[in-house]
Amino acid sequence: MDFKLTTEQRELQETARKFAQNEMPTIAAECERTANPVPDEMRLRMGEMGFLGLNIPSEYGGSDIGKVEALLVLEEFSKISPAVAFPIFEAACGPTQTLLYHGPEWMKKEILPKVCSGEMMISVSMSEAEAGTAMTDLKTRGEIKGDKIILNGAKRWCSGAGHAQGYVLYCRLEDKPGAAGIGAVYFEKDMPGVSFGKPEEFMGARGFHNAEIYLDHVEVPIDNIIVPVGKFKNLMSTFNMERLGNSTCSLGVAAGALDYALEYTQARHQFGKPLADFQAVQMRLAEMKVDVEAARLLIHRAAQNAEDGLPSLMDTSVAKCFANEMVRRVVAHGLQVMGAYGYSTEYPMEQKVRDSWLWGIGGGHIDLQKVNIAAELVGRRFSQR
Repeated sequence: MDFKLTTEQRELQETARKFAQNEMPTIAAECERTANPVPDEMRLRMGEMGFLGLNIPSEYGGSDIGKVEALLVLEEFSKISPAVAFPIFEAACGPTQTLLYHGPEWMKKEILPKVCSGEMMISVSMSEAEAGTAMTDLKTRGEIKGDKIILNGAKRWCSGAGHAQGYVLYCRLEDKPGAAGIGAVYFEKDMPGVSFGKPEEFMGARGFHNAEIYLDHVEVPIDNIIVPVGKFKNLMSTFNMERLGNSTCSLGVAAGALDYALEYTQARHQFGKPLADFQAVQMRLAEMKVDVEAARLLIHRAAQNAEDGLPSLMDTSVAKCFANEMVRRVVAHGLQVMGAYGYSTEYPMEQKVRDSWLWGIGGGHIDLQKVNIAAELVGRRFSQR
């Protein structure tokens, strides 16, 4: 068991860190100001740098390096802001994993290379007004008629909605109750009958371009089925990688807060000496460091244990639960050691506080992860009904 990064991993991490720190702050500030996503031209640059396909096989346009490497890059961009990390999140941890592990071969060969190059982005379309955590209550329908599927319904909380070119839609393909009738279908935003609602205005994570999606008799080929009915467990298994991406964004926000708090407390003086010389400040910095390191180890363990497959529910739930709670503690410490400057919009800490809360809500909220952990411990699922 080796907890050290390899030479190649360290070099990749440093490359990502330099690119993110040199190229992304201005874009991140613009995303925060306007709530617009990362421009397409920057996403293409990320693709040229190889940041978008690290854990995608080379036969589908990726680098075929690994999950840990993809998460190392995601963390460095998340330190700047979740908005500039979002294209990497979607390429490495989002719906690409559903296509890669369960999609038809034609879809992998046609879509994944475009995602890896930055030519396009795909997002997931899961939640509905009355089906967020209760994913088996989905009402959006995909009616199979001959060689076509007719999609009707409305989706909520879709990150990338209206900006991404392609979507992995979770929907009901048969009239069977609960999970038995649910599958996944691929559609694109320029198809007739697809429309989008007004972008949500969130307190943090601005730049995700989250909005409702409306499907009004959208017709797609039957070959666009990614996961057929009866395979709901397969559909949710790929979501474990999304949870690791979510955890890594938590980690990145926290690690960025720690970096800034370290810099600030050594530069800022009170009573004739740096803030870092005061023991109360030292305690907070130390607690921040412990939390960040513990989260990183849990995340990388889950990714490493997955090897060539998908991370386990237990590993990802433990990592996500801890990272989602950790980031809120860390940014709170960061704000406190900065005092009024931490609370001011002129400094980055208050944004990190706002950005920290999303991750324990999206991707399966914190309490759900604890239910998952308990279920894995006792060996049976618990009904929430």
